[in-house]
Amino acid sequence: MSNVSQHLMSGALSGFASTIILQPFDLLKTRIQQPDHLNKLKHSPLSPQSTLIFRTARDIVHSNGVLGLWRGTTASLLRNVPGVALYFTGLNQFRAFLATSPYFAPLRAPSASSYSTSTLPKLTPQGNLIAGAVTRVAVGLVLNPFSVLKARYESSYYSYNSLPQAFMGIMRSGPSEVFRGAVASSLRDAPYAGIFVVFYEHIKHTLSNAVSSAPGSTAIPIPISTSAAVNSLSAASAGALATLATQPFDVLKTKMQVRSEAKYRGLVSTVVAIWKQRGLPGFFDGATLRMSRKIFSSAIGWAVYEGVLIAMRSS
Repeated sequence: MSNVSQHLMSGALSGFASTIILQPFDLLKTRIQQPDHLNKLKHSPLSPQSTLIFRTARDIVHSNGVLGLWRGTTASLLRNVPGVALYFTGLNQFRAFLATSPYFAPLRAPSASSYSTSTLPKLTPQGNLIAGAVTRVAVGLVLNPFSVLKARYESSYYSYNSLPQAFMGIMRSGPSEVFRGAVASSLRDAPYAGIFVVFYEHIKHTLSNAVSSAPGSTAIPIPISTSAAVNSLSAASAGALATLATQPFDVLKTKMQVRSEAKYRGLVSTVVAIWKQRGLPGFFDGATLRMSRKIFSSAIGWAVYEGVLIAMRSS
């Protein structure tokens, strides 16, 4: 199997696993971000958003059963499986390209006996930042129609009878609908992916060194279970940091893709509308759910991706 095929397969499996497991988080996040005003929960001053999450989940289960929490899973798979596969493959190829430049290659290449939990190209933090941001934005723009479909399928504002009907309806609306929220998505995805890759590689390097220096540890071969643990913890930590930094742009994206009013047609007008209605907290609606989902999806996704690659190359 070619190098590109290995990355595509690993990425697709990663996207499939994380989407199936974590779809309820995405659904609840969309439902919480879509209205102009959160439900009044003044009787619960300690954690109003947490209370809203449980109320929203309870209402969905009451109306549609437990499986209602997985509404939009097919649309999510159409977006995430090719999206994650293309992202991981593109990221690896772009990192390999940047690694040929003296500006982005590490000053000291890892020695053959050094402890490593990854098969990916090594770059400087600047190289990782650029690789993550550029690859994520490029893939996001290509798959933006599926992002719009996913957001609307998860929203309670639209009632589609089938995916083909929904997709053709969006396509017939023209470029303005097909690429609705693309700018907000790019403003979210570029810093998120860049920050994520930088922290992921740094944390992973630190943890790998800690494991290699532990009493009784050996440099090679590396147990797959140890690699999975290091990669999962590194990805979860990086996902939490990157998510918190980019949450406002995720709210903007959801509003622009789900709401049809004129005030949500442009990026600036959407910012103004949210500020007038909710103030600063409005830009962090759904943060708890997005943070939870990103932590788990990063841990699952990167562990599966790198684990499958290591298994393929060691077989």
